[in-house]
Amino acid sequence: MAQAATPSPVIAPVSTAYRRYALWVLLIIYTLNFLDRQVVNILAEPIKRDLGLADWQLGMMTGLAFAIFYTVLGIPIARIAETKNRPHIIGISVAAWSAFTVLCGFTQNFWQLILARIGVGVGEAGCTPPAHSLITDYVPKEKRASAIAFYSIGTPLGTLAGMAMGGLVADAYGWRVAFMVAGAPGLVFALVAAFTLVEPRKKLAAEMAARASSQISFAAALAVLATKKTFWLVALAAGLALGLIGGTAGVIGAWLGGVFADRLGAKDLRAYVTVPAIASVITIPIFVVAMSLDAPMAAISLLAINALLGTLWYGPVYATAQSIVDPALRATASAVLLLIINLIGLGLGPLVVGLLSDILAGPVGLGEAQGVRWALILSATLGLVAFALFWAARKTIRDEMVS
Repeated sequence: MAQAATPSPVIAPVSTAYRRYALWVLLIIYTLNFLDRQVVNILAEPIKRDLGLADWQLGMMTGLAFAIFYTVLGIPIARIAETKNRPHIIGISVAAWSAFTVLCGFTQNFWQLILARIGVGVGEAGCTPPAHSLITDYVPKEKRASAIAFYSIGTPLGTLAGMAMGGLVADAYGWRVAFMVAGAPGLVFALVAAFTLVEPRKKLAAEMAARASSQISFAAALAVLATKKTFWLVALAAGLALGLIGGTAGVIGAWLGGVFADRLGAKDLRAYVTVPAIASVITIPIFVVAMSLDAPMAAISLLAINALLGTLWYGPVYATAQSIVDPALRATASAVLLLIINLIGLGLGPLVVGLLSDILAGPVGLGEAQGVRWALILSATLGLVAFALFWAARKTIRDEMVS
Protein backbone atom coordinates (compact mmCIF):
# COMPACT_ATOMS: atom_id res chain seq x y z
CA MET A 1 0.00 0.00 0.00
CA ALA A 2 2.74 2.42 1.00
CA GLN A 3 4.70 1.69 -2.12
CA ALA A 4 1.77 2.35 -4.40
CA ALA A 5 0.93 5.65 -2.68
CA THR A 6 3.79 7.52 -4.34
CA PRO A 7 3.60 7.88 -8.12
CA SER A 8 6.69 6.84 -10.04
CA PRO A 9 8.44 9.59 -12.00
CA VAL A 10 8.43 9.53 -15.77
CA ILE A 11 11.98 8.92 -16.93
CA ALA A 12 13.36 10.70 -19.98
CA PRO A 13 15.71 8.44 -21.94
CA VAL A 14 19.34 9.43 -22.49
CA SER A 15 21.52 8.56 -25.46
CA THR A 16 24.12 5.81 -25.35
CA ALA A 17 26.91 8.36 -25.77
CA TYR A 18 25.61 10.52 -22.93
CA ARG A 19 25.10 7.48 -20.71
CA ARG A 20 28.74 6.53 -21.25
CA TYR A 21 29.85 10.08 -20.42
CA ALA A 22 27.73 10.21 -17.26
CA LEU A 23 29.07 6.87 -16.01
CA TRP A 24 32.65 8.05 -16.47
CA VAL A 25 31.93 11.28 -14.59
CA LEU A 26 30.33 9.35 -11.73
CA LEU A 27 33.23 6.87 -11.68
CA ILE A 28 35.74 9.71 -11.36
CA ILE A 29 33.67 11.32 -8.62
CA TYR A 30 33.45 8.03 -6.69
CA THR A 31 37.20 7.53 -7.13
CA LEU A 32 37.75 10.98 -5.61
CA ASN A 33 35.31 10.00 -2.86
CA PHE A 34 37.54 7.13 -1.77
CA LEU A 35 40.76 9.03 -2.43
CA ASP A 36 39.73 11.76 0.01
CA ARG A 37 38.42 9.15 2.44
CA GLN A 38 41.57 7.00 2.45
CA VAL A 39 44.36 9.56 2.09
CA VAL A 40 44.24 10.29 5.82
CA ASN A 41 45.40 6.74 6.57
CA ILE A 42 48.73 7.12 4.77
CA LEU A 43 49.19 10.55 6.41
CA ALA A 44 48.37 9.36 9.93
CA GLU A 45 51.93 9.00 11.21
CA PRO A 46 53.27 12.40 10.07
CA ILE A 47 50.09 14.03 11.41
CA LYS A 48 50.57 12.24 14.73
CA ARG A 49 54.15 13.46 15.01
CA ASP A 50 53.41 17.01 13.92
CA LEU A 51 50.33 17.57 16.11
CA GLY A 52 51.47 15.35 19.00
CA LEU A 53 48.42 13.08 18.90
CA ALA A 54 47.80 10.00 21.03
CA ASP A 55 46.82 6.71 19.42
CA TRP A 56 43.17 7.06 20.45
CA GLN A 57 43.08 10.49 18.80
CA LEU A 58 44.57 8.97 15.66
CA GLY A 59 41.88 6.30 15.65
CA MET A 60 39.17 8.91 16.14
CA MET A 61 40.54 10.97 13.26
CA THR A 62 40.93 8.11 10.77
CA GLY A 63 37.75 6.24 11.61
CA LEU A 64 34.97 7.23 13.97
CA ALA A 65 34.76 10.95 13.20
CA PHE A 66 34.19 10.15 9.54
CA ALA A 67 32.19 6.93 9.78
CA ILE A 68 29.41 8.07 12.14
CA PHE A 69 28.33 11.03 10.05
CA TYR A 70 28.90 9.21 6.75
CA THR A 71 26.67 6.27 7.61
CA VAL A 72 23.93 8.15 9.47
CA LEU A 73 23.48 11.16 7.18
CA GLY A 74 23.23 9.01 4.06
CA ILE A 75 19.59 8.27 4.83
CA PRO A 76 18.20 11.85 5.21
CA ILE A 77 20.15 12.96 2.14
CA ALA A 78 18.74 10.00 0.23
CA ARG A 79 15.23 11.03 1.23
CA ILE A 80 15.88 14.45 -0.32
CA ALA A 81 17.24 12.78 -3.46
CA GLU A 82 13.96 10.94 -3.99
CA THR A 83 12.27 14.17 -5.11
CA LYS A 84 14.99 16.77 -5.74
CA ASN A 85 17.60 17.20 -8.47
CA ARG A 86 20.12 14.40 -7.97
CA PRO A 87 23.00 15.89 -10.01
CA HIS A 88 22.77 19.05 -7.92
CA ILE A 89 22.83 17.00 -4.70
CA ILE A 90 25.89 15.09 -5.93
CA GLY A 91 27.59 18.34 -6.98
CA ILE A 92 27.00 19.96 -3.58
CA SER A 93 28.22 16.83 -1.81
CA VAL A 94 31.42 16.66 -3.87
CA ALA A 95 32.11 20.34 -3.25
CA ALA A 96 31.57 19.89 0.49
CA TRP A 97 33.81 16.89 1.06
CA SER A 98 36.52 18.27 -1.25
CA ALA A 99 36.55 21.64 0.51
CA PHE A 100 36.79 19.96 3.92
CA THR A 101 39.61 17.73 2.64
CA VAL A 102 41.52 20.86 1.64
CA LEU A 103 40.74 22.39 5.05
CA CYS A 104 42.37 19.36 6.72
CA GLY A 105 45.66 20.73 5.42
CA PHE A 106 45.16 23.99 7.33
CA THR A 107 44.25 22.52 10.72
CA GLN A 108 46.48 23.30 13.68
CA ASN A 109 45.21 20.94 16.38
CA PHE A 110 43.27 17.74 17.01
CA TRP A 111 39.79 19.24 17.31
CA GLN A 112 40.12 21.30 14.16
CA LEU A 113 41.16 18.16 12.31
CA ILE A 114 38.24 16.21 13.77
CA LEU A 115 35.77 18.86 12.63
CA ALA A 116 37.27 18.84 9.15
CA ARG A 117 37.03 15.04 8.95
CA ILE A 118 33.40 15.23 10.10
CA GLY A 119 32.83 17.64 7.22
CA VAL A 120 34.35 15.10 4.81
CA GLY A 121 31.97 12.44 6.15
CA VAL A 122 28.95 14.74 5.85
CA GLY A 123 29.82 15.56 2.24
CA GLU A 124 30.52 11.99 1.18
CA ALA A 125 27.20 10.82 2.65
CA GLY A 126 25.45 12.57 -0.23
CA CYS A 127 27.26 10.79 -3.05
CA THR A 128 26.38 7.13 -3.50
CA PRO A 129 22.61 6.94 -2.75
CA PRO A 130 21.66 9.56 -5.37
CA ALA A 131 24.34 8.21 -7.72
CA HIS A 132 22.93 4.66 -7.56
CA SER A 133 19.44 6.01 -8.14
CA LEU A 134 20.63 8.15 -11.06
CA ILE A 135 22.53 5.28 -12.71
CA THR A 136 19.45 3.05 -12.40
CA ASP A 137 17.45 5.64 -14.34
CA TYR A 138 20.19 6.17 -16.94
CA VAL A 139 20.67 2.53 -17.97
CA PRO A 140 18.28 -0.21 -19.11
CA LYS A 141 17.36 -2.86 -16.55
CA GLU A 142 19.48 -5.57 -18.15
CA LYS A 143 22.65 -3.48 -17.76
CA ARG A 144 22.18 -2.15 -14.22
CA ALA A 145 24.58 -4.53 -12.46
CA SER A 146 27.33 -3.78 -14.99
CA ALA A 147 26.77 -0.03 -14.72
CA ILE A 148 26.75 0.04 -10.93
CA ALA A 149 29.76 -2.30 -10.88
CA PHE A 150 31.58 0.16 -13.16
CA TYR A 151 30.77 2.97 -10.71
CA SER A 152 31.95 0.77 -7.82
CA ILE A 153 35.39 0.39 -9.38
CA GLY A 154 35.97 3.78 -7.76
CA THR A 155 36.43 1.99 -4.42
CA PRO A 156 39.72 0.19 -5.23
CA LEU A 157 40.86 2.92 -7.62
CA GLY A 158 40.35 5.65 -5.03
CA THR A 159 41.92 3.59 -2.27
CA LEU A 160 45.03 2.95 -4.38
CA ALA A 161 45.23 6.56 -5.52
CA GLY A 162 44.85 7.88 -1.98
CA MET A 163 47.62 5.69 -0.62
CA ALA A 164 49.99 6.30 -3.53
CA MET A 165 49.37 10.02 -4.03
CA GLY A 166 49.24 10.76 -0.32
CA GLY A 167 52.55 9.02 0.32
CA LEU A 168 54.37 10.61 -2.61
CA VAL A 169 53.13 14.16 -2.01
CA ALA A 170 53.61 13.94 1.76
CA ASP A 171 57.20 12.75 1.32
CA ALA A 172 57.97 15.60 -1.06
CA TYR A 173 55.96 18.49 0.37
CA GLY A 174 54.41 17.41 3.68
CA TRP A 175 51.03 16.09 4.81
CA ARG A 176 49.29 19.45 4.61
CA VAL A 177 49.95 19.81 0.89
CA ALA A 178 48.85 16.19 0.39
CA PHE A 179 45.40 17.06 1.73
CA MET A 180 45.18 20.10 -0.54
CA VAL A 181 46.17 18.10 -3.62
CA ALA A 182 43.67 15.37 -2.72
CA GLY A 183 40.77 17.79 -2.33
CA ALA A 184 41.36 20.14 -5.26
CA PRO A 185 40.08 17.93 -8.16
CA GLY A 186 36.74 17.43 -6.44
CA LEU A 187 36.03 21.15 -6.52
CA VAL A 188 36.22 20.98 -10.31
CA PHE A 189 34.12 17.83 -10.64
CA ALA A 190 31.48 19.31 -8.34
CA LEU A 191 30.77 21.82 -11.10
CA VAL A 192 30.92 19.10 -13.76
CA ALA A 193 28.32 17.05 -11.88
CA ALA A 194 25.98 19.94 -11.16
CA PHE A 195 26.00 21.40 -14.66
CA THR A 196 26.55 18.49 -17.06
CA LEU A 197 24.73 15.54 -15.46
CA VAL A 198 21.06 15.58 -16.37
CA GLU A 199 18.14 14.77 -14.11
CA PRO A 200 16.19 12.21 -16.18
CA ARG A 201 12.93 12.56 -14.25
CA LYS A 202 10.66 14.02 -16.89
CA LYS A 203 8.76 16.31 -14.55
CA LEU A 204 8.27 20.07 -14.49
CA ALA A 205 8.93 22.01 -11.31
CA ALA A 206 5.25 22.14 -10.32
CA GLU A 207 4.82 18.42 -10.84
CA MET A 208 7.97 17.68 -8.84
CA ALA A 209 6.64 19.84 -6.02
CA ALA A 210 3.41 17.85 -6.05
CA ARG A 211 5.41 14.65 -5.99
CA ALA A 212 7.44 15.90 -3.03
CA SER A 213 4.26 16.66 -1.10
CA SER A 214 3.05 13.09 -1.65
CA GLN A 215 6.34 11.45 -0.66
CA ILE A 216 5.87 8.67 1.83
CA SER A 217 7.50 8.95 5.25
CA PHE A 218 10.76 7.25 6.12
CA ALA A 219 8.87 4.90 8.42
CA ALA A 220 6.62 3.91 5.53
CA ALA A 221 9.67 3.46 3.31
CA LEU A 222 11.20 1.13 5.88
CA ALA A 223 7.91 -0.74 6.04
CA VAL A 224 8.16 -1.33 2.30
CA LEU A 225 11.76 -2.52 2.63
CA ALA A 226 10.75 -4.77 5.51
CA THR A 227 8.59 -6.77 3.12
CA LYS A 228 11.55 -7.36 0.79
CA LYS A 229 13.28 -10.47 2.11
CA THR A 230 15.78 -10.29 -0.74
CA PHE A 231 16.95 -6.84 0.41
CA TRP A 232 17.79 -7.95 3.95
CA LEU A 233 19.39 -11.20 2.85
CA VAL A 234 21.75 -9.53 0.39
CA ALA A 235 22.45 -6.61 2.75
CA LEU A 236 23.55 -8.91 5.60
CA ALA A 237 25.45 -11.17 3.21
CA ALA A 238 27.30 -8.24 1.62
CA GLY A 239 28.22 -6.89 5.04
CA LEU A 240 29.74 -10.24 6.00
CA ALA A 241 31.47 -10.57 2.64
CA LEU A 242 33.10 -7.15 2.93
CA GLY A 243 36.82 -7.70 3.43
CA LEU A 244 40.23 -6.41 2.48
CA ILE A 245 40.00 -5.06 -1.05
CA GLY A 246 42.84 -3.57 -3.05
CA GLY A 247 44.81 -3.23 -6.23
CA THR A 248 44.07 -4.28 -9.74
CA ALA A 249 42.29 -7.42 -8.56
CA GLY A 250 39.68 -5.28 -6.82
CA VAL A 251 39.03 -3.30 -10.01
CA ILE A 252 38.70 -6.43 -12.13
CA GLY A 253 36.49 -8.16 -9.56
CA ALA A 254 34.04 -5.28 -9.30
CA TRP A 255 33.71 -5.09 -13.08
CA LEU A 256 33.42 -8.85 -13.64
CA GLY A 257 30.75 -9.24 -10.97
CA GLY A 258 28.47 -6.81 -12.78
CA VAL A 259 29.13 -8.33 -16.20
CA PHE A 260 28.49 -11.89 -15.01
CA ALA A 261 25.32 -10.91 -13.16
CA ASP A 262 23.84 -9.02 -16.12
CA ARG A 263 24.61 -11.73 -18.67
CA LEU A 264 23.43 -14.61 -16.50
CA GLY A 265 20.59 -12.56 -15.04
CA ALA A 266 19.10 -12.08 -18.51
CA LYS A 267 18.26 -15.79 -18.39
CA ASP A 268 17.63 -16.18 -14.67
CA LEU A 269 17.27 -13.30 -12.18
CA ARG A 270 18.68 -15.54 -9.45
CA ALA A 271 22.13 -14.97 -10.98
CA TYR A 272 22.22 -11.60 -9.19
CA VAL A 273 22.61 -13.43 -5.87
CA THR A 274 24.16 -16.66 -7.17
CA VAL A 275 27.33 -14.91 -8.41
CA PRO A 276 28.21 -13.33 -5.01
CA ALA A 277 27.12 -16.51 -3.19
CA ILE A 278 29.62 -18.66 -5.04
CA ALA A 279 32.34 -16.02 -4.79
CA SER A 280 31.90 -15.69 -1.00
CA VAL A 281 32.31 -19.41 -0.36
CA ILE A 282 35.31 -19.80 -2.70
CA THR A 283 37.21 -17.11 -0.80
CA ILE A 284 37.28 -19.18 2.40
CA PRO A 285 39.78 -21.92 1.48
CA ILE A 286 41.92 -19.46 -0.47
CA PHE A 287 42.12 -17.10 2.51
CA VAL A 288 42.85 -19.90 4.98
CA VAL A 289 45.70 -21.20 2.82
CA ALA A 290 47.10 -17.68 2.35
CA MET A 291 47.08 -17.04 6.11
CA SER A 292 48.79 -20.39 6.72
CA LEU A 293 51.71 -19.80 4.36
CA ASP A 294 55.08 -18.57 5.53
CA ALA A 295 56.05 -17.52 1.99
CA PRO A 296 55.05 -13.83 1.68
CA MET A 297 54.85 -13.65 -2.12
CA ALA A 298 52.72 -16.79 -2.39
CA ALA A 299 50.37 -15.46 0.31
CA ILE A 300 50.09 -12.09 -1.43
CA SER A 301 49.27 -13.80 -4.73
CA LEU A 302 46.46 -15.79 -3.11
CA LEU A 303 45.12 -12.69 -1.38
CA ALA A 304 45.06 -10.92 -4.76
CA ILE A 305 42.72 -13.65 -5.99
CA ASN A 306 40.52 -13.06 -2.95
CA ALA A 307 40.54 -9.33 -3.62
CA LEU A 308 39.05 -10.10 -7.02
CA LEU A 309 36.44 -12.48 -5.63
CA GLY A 310 35.69 -10.17 -2.71
CA THR A 311 34.43 -7.40 -5.00
CA LEU A 312 32.22 -9.50 -7.28
CA TRP A 313 29.18 -8.65 -5.15
CA TYR A 314 29.27 -4.88 -5.78
CA GLY A 315 27.27 -4.71 -9.00
CA PRO A 316 24.80 -7.57 -8.34
CA VAL A 317 23.95 -6.51 -4.78
CA TYR A 318 23.55 -2.79 -5.43
CA ALA A 319 21.60 -3.46 -8.63
CA THR A 320 19.30 -5.86 -6.80
CA ALA A 321 18.57 -3.25 -4.13
CA GLN A 322 17.65 -0.76 -6.87
CA SER A 323 15.45 -3.21 -8.78
CA ILE A 324 13.29 -4.61 -5.97
CA VAL A 325 11.85 -1.24 -4.92
CA ASP A 326 9.73 1.39 -6.63
CA PRO A 327 11.75 4.22 -8.30
CA ALA A 328 10.53 6.55 -5.54
CA LEU A 329 12.51 4.56 -2.97
CA ARG A 330 15.75 3.82 -4.80
CA ALA A 331 18.01 6.36 -3.10
CA THR A 332 16.59 5.37 0.29
CA ALA A 333 17.19 1.67 -0.41
CA SER A 334 20.79 2.44 -1.36
CA ALA A 335 21.37 4.47 1.81
CA VAL A 336 19.90 1.79 4.10
CA LEU A 337 21.95 -0.87 2.31
CA LEU A 338 25.15 1.14 2.77
CA LEU A 339 24.32 1.66 6.45
CA ILE A 340 23.95 -2.09 7.03
CA ILE A 341 27.05 -3.01 5.02
CA ASN A 342 29.23 -0.42 6.75
CA LEU A 343 28.00 -1.27 10.24
CA ILE A 344 28.67 -4.99 9.76
CA GLY A 345 31.65 -4.99 7.42
CA LEU A 346 33.51 -1.89 8.60
CA GLY A 347 32.19 -1.64 12.15
CA LEU A 348 31.68 -5.08 13.66
CA GLY A 349 34.21 -6.82 11.40
CA PRO A 350 37.40 -5.21 12.74
CA LEU A 351 36.02 -5.34 16.30
CA VAL A 352 35.36 -9.11 16.13
CA VAL A 353 38.77 -9.81 14.61
CA GLY A 354 40.44 -7.68 17.30
CA LEU A 355 38.61 -9.45 20.12
CA LEU A 356 39.47 -12.87 18.68
CA SER A 357 43.09 -11.84 18.31
CA ASP A 358 43.32 -10.69 21.94
CA ILE A 359 41.72 -13.92 23.20
CA LEU A 360 43.90 -16.18 21.08
CA ALA A 361 47.09 -14.26 21.81
CA GLY A 362 46.48 -13.96 25.56
CA PRO A 363 44.36 -16.55 27.40
CA VAL A 364 44.88 -19.23 24.75
CA GLY A 365 48.57 -18.43 24.63
CA LEU A 366 49.32 -18.43 20.91
CA GLY A 367 51.26 -15.19 21.01
CA GLU A 368 50.57 -11.94 19.18
CA ALA A 369 51.53 -13.00 15.65
CA GLN A 370 49.72 -16.35 15.73
CA GLY A 371 46.75 -14.76 17.50
CA VAL A 372 46.25 -12.32 14.61
CA ARG A 373 46.71 -15.10 12.02
CA TRP A 374 44.15 -17.43 13.58
CA ALA A 375 41.70 -14.60 14.26
CA LEU A 376 41.75 -13.81 10.54
CA ILE A 377 41.36 -17.48 9.61
CA LEU A 378 38.38 -17.94 11.94
CA SER A 379 36.74 -14.75 10.72
CA ALA A 380 36.96 -16.04 7.15
CA THR A 381 34.41 -18.73 8.01
CA LEU A 382 31.76 -15.99 8.05
CA GLY A 383 31.88 -16.45 4.30
CA LEU A 384 29.73 -19.53 4.85
CA VAL A 385 27.05 -17.38 6.46
CA ALA A 386 27.26 -14.93 3.57
CA PHE A 387 26.89 -17.82 1.12
CA ALA A 388 23.81 -19.12 2.95
CA LEU A 389 22.18 -15.68 2.93
CA PHE A 390 22.89 -15.06 -0.75
CA TRP A 391 21.58 -18.53 -1.60
CA ALA A 392 18.41 -17.95 0.42
CA ALA A 393 17.79 -14.80 -1.62
CA ARG A 394 17.47 -16.98 -4.73
CA LYS A 395 14.05 -18.02 -3.43
CA THR A 396 12.68 -14.49 -3.22
CA ILE A 397 14.41 -12.32 -5.81
CA ARG A 398 12.20 -13.20 -8.78
CA ASP A 399 8.98 -12.54 -6.86
CA GLU A 400 10.20 -9.24 -5.40
CA MET A 401 11.69 -7.69 -8.52
CA VAL A 402 9.76 -4.48 -9.28
CA SER A 403 11.52 -2.77 -12.16
